[in-house]
Amino acid sequence: MTSQMKETFGEYIRMLRTKKGLTLTQLAARLDLDAANLSKIENGKRDFDDKRLSKLADTFDLNIDKLQNEYKSDRLAKHIYEMDCSNEVLKVAEEKAAYRRTLKK
Repeated sequence: MTSQMKETFGEYIRMLRTKKGLTLTQLAARLDLDAANLSKIENGKRDFDDKRLSKLADTFDLNIDKLQNEYKSDRLAKHIYEMDCSNEVLKVAEEKAAYRRTLKK
């Protein structure tokens, strides 16, 4: 997995699935999903459930921490896109996130 995944998380799942030669039905069964829902996830019409990340990591022998980072960054990117945030808003938000981290200590 690259450190700068450009595709959506659903597209990433499709790429992993096709690389491994799995059908939608086969992967859906491993993730305890039905094929229709997995298809919606791969096509960006439904979000992937983070409770299934460990199953996804196991299926494709991926590092769970890196996979969680990709998942979280995709969710955040989707939210930023939907809110139509400017670079200035993102910069201020990043500063506020850094400040909130100091509050935890």
